[in-house]
Amino acid sequence: MKIVRTPDAAFAAISDFPFAPHYAEIVDPDDGTRLRLHYIDEGPRDGPVVLMMHGEPSWCYLYRHMIAPVVAAGYRVVAPDLIGFGKSDKPTRQSDYSYARHVAWMRSWVEQLDLGDITLACQDWGSLVGLRLLTAMPDRFRAVALSNGGLPEGGVAPRAFSIWRAFAQWSPLFPIGRIINAGTRRMLSPAEIAAYDAPFPDRRYKAAARAFPALVPFENNPAVPDQRQAWGVLDRWDKPFVCCFSDRDPITRGGEARFIGRVPGTHAQPHATLSGGHFIQEDDPAGFVACILQAAAQSAQKGSRP
Repeated sequence: MKIVRTPDAAFAAISDFPFAPHYAEIVDPDDGTRLRLHYIDEGPRDGPVVLMMHGEPSWCYLYRHMIAPVVAAGYRVVAPDLIGFGKSDKPTRQSDYSYARHVAWMRSWVEQLDLGDITLACQDWGSLVGLRLLTAMPDRFRAVALSNGGLPEGGVAPRAFSIWRAFAQWSPLFPIGRIINAGTRRMLSPAEIAAYDAPFPDRRYKAAARAFPALVPFENNPAVPDQRQAWGVLDRWDKPFVCCFSDRDPITRGGEARFIGRVPGTHAQPHATLSGGHFIQEDDPAGFVACILQAAAQSAQKGSRP
């Protein structure tokens, strides 16, 4: 596996991300390649953990408006960059990426840090990977706040997603910052767009961003059996599970219906509709923070009952 690593200089001009970088080395289970994974780790090390999982094609910069408020509430916030994104290492071939590999990479990282007492905050591919982590090691998790994501288990892809999948595969240009700007309702500034572009100096760095849409398990995707097995765990999950989807995301709007009522932990939770597009962390970070803190608080209350 050939990898590239975005030079630190590429991030030097970013002025609104004042968080110290942390790194862990994980070993690919298939070929033994060593990969450096970047993550943010803020707040008390002995506090309950909020794991913020980004999606495609962003990086943990996406959560910059949310980290400090959650830390101020007494939580330890851990926000990784998925392999292929942000400051993490980037295999250069699209064939190096699979859904199972991403879950394995992130599971290795969670186990290495020995994270527990986790409230999962996730969106987009952050939910596809994050919910699979939860179902693989449910004892490490206490609650979920899910926005604009899901856990597909086959079926027909939504039309908006099919268009996006084709664009990622065939478009000669793949401007990451402009893509994210198109997925928000507010207009990102030139500096913010540049920050989203920063991890990807040229096309060699974009293999994961190009590959991810085709990995979402719709139709007869090879990951469908693993998804159904994961749903077997969610069908019994009775810890707090709060849905906070946005009102103007053409890809995932209404996706909360797949969880509310099916996952036992969704019962009597303070589900919310947030205001914004797909990247709700940019449009309504305060609303997403409120949902995270409510999910974590519900878990604490449940744990304190006799």
